[in-house]
Amino acid sequence: MPRSDDILKVHRLAHTGGSAALLEWLASRLGGWAGVVDAGEQGRGPRSAVRGAAEMSARGVRSAVLHHGGSTTLLFALDGGRKLAAVLEQPHHPGAATLLADAAVPLALVLRAEEAARRDERTRLAESRTREAVLHLLMNGRLSTAHQIAETLGPSLPEPMRMYVVECRTGRRGEVARLCEELTGGRAWIVRCPVYVRHLIVLVPADLAQAPTGHDPLAGALVGVAADCAVGVSGELGLREAPAAYTEAFHALAVARGRGERHARFGPGPELALAAHGAGSGWAEDLLAPLHTHEPRRPQDPGGQELRATADAWLNFTSRATRLLKIHRNTLAARLRLVETLLGLDLARLADQAALSLALRLTPGGSAGGRQGAGRGREPGRGAAVAPDLDEVLRDPLLTAWARSHLGPLTGPGAPPGARDTVRVWLAHDAQLVPAARALGISVPGARKRLSRVEALLERSLLQSPSARHDLWLAHRAEELAG
Repeated sequence: MPRSDDILKVHRLAHTGGSAALLEWLASRLGGWAGVVDAGEQGRGPRSAVRGAAEMSARGVRSAVLHHGGSTTLLFALDGGRKLAAVLEQPHHPGAATLLADAAVPLALVLRAEEAARRDERTRLAESRTREAVLHLLMNGRLSTAHQIAETLGPSLPEPMRMYVVECRTGRRGEVARLCEELTGGRAWIVRCPVYVRHLIVLVPADLAQAPTGHDPLAGALVGVAADCAVGVSGELGLREAPAAYTEAFHALAVARGRGERHARFGPGPELALAAHGAGSGWAEDLLAPLHTHEPRRPQDPGGQELRATADAWLNFTSRATRLLKIHRNTLAARLRLVETLLGLDLARLADQAALSLALRLTPGGSAGGRQGAGRGREPGRGAAVAPDLDEVLRDPLLTAWARSHLGPLTGPGAPPGARDTVRVWLAHDAQLVPAARALGISVPGARKRLSRVEALLERSLLQSPSARHDLWLAHRAEELAG
């Protein structure tokens, strides 16, 4: 093959296949070993190539030929102390030295490009994880630290804001994130959801989302450009209400999936935490006092706030909480057992899940208060039907009114037949589809389809977490207690 053809081949491979393809072709063309060695990385590559690279660096020469036994090692300097080396058996290809010299320059360039790409990827990953850390801080009420970190990346965290949960096809999050940035003029804070790989979480300044009720110009514009997306939008809230904003946006996303326009804002309705605040704040502090005052026995064990964050993540995302918390599933299980022991709850039961969910929402910043011994009313899985004194909270007239408003759509004119019974049976079986379907006398897909219709009716997510199952259980219990 003429030298010109070899040069064209070298440049073509460097451009299309990178360093790996170029070195593989050189080895095949020369009938030996070809690779990149570094004098400072002992053991990588044949011994003669590594030794030759060290001698070249020591003498400050740009090329070298070493003969050892029945083989020849050819070396050409690249940059950064690296050498292009070929170890060939005698007699070797007559044009080997010329071919390696021709390949050295394009190989050096492609190695630099690959290193730059790796640095860019590390930078992108670091930024993504930093944005995720800011989201964690917001969800745990640590606004000051969240603001400090956010300012280093930009833009500033919006206050007040609407939270958007954008669902897109797998692999499109980067493209959709760029669209969100363009549509908001770079003013939105965009985070890749650490739990759902198809979701983006976007905090948008409230003034960019001003619109008549039921319409959202930004969501409409986003879906207009990326038609395969669905967008759920929260109400206008402050950063301190970020957990509630996320839940609202997630419920709105469940509604958006079934709409032709593929976007929805969180529907109006009374907020449970507001309705329960007067009657339930003291109860919540008492219930969670053993958690908030827990001191780990060993430095590596989780403290009270870490256990609280674990419980909150699990209530919202069940087994997917491991992705959010970056812990092993066995670690998650061990922490939940400790939470059960401290609080006297059985988290396999929907009733106790609902109680803990309400208590966490009523004490958003955590608390070290609570009366002596509160929250230790029973062993897990024994005794009272619900967490101690929760019934007294749910008897409050404000919660009775909230419950009737919350459950009203299930028996309203637009409700599908049997909607209330379907929900009641599902809740009675701890929101588990298989036993609920058996009790209803229908198939599991049939039960799922019924609950999907209820999702659209209530404008709340039921089958995907964060689910409204805890609020539904509390509403049913409050209505029962009201007679």
